[in-house]
Amino acid sequence: MKAIPALLCLLSLAACTGKPPTPQSDPSAATSSSAPWSAMKQDEQRAKDVQKQANQHAADEAKQIDQQTQ
Repeated sequence: MKAIPALLCLLSLAACTGKPPTPQSDPSAATSSSAPWSAMKQDEQRAKDVQKQANQHAADEAKQIDQQTQ
């Protein structure tokens, strides 16, 4: 019974002693690390586009209301 914990420790140490993986060159990772703000800029542009669309829709509705009241 005392050998089981020792065996488990030995197995876990053997599993952790392997070589670390070699780093692989990934072009997509290089782009994201070189431009950390790009995702935020895309979100900001998306929000601006939505705001512009909402403003256009409101202007169109106001125009329709003005035409109906005349």
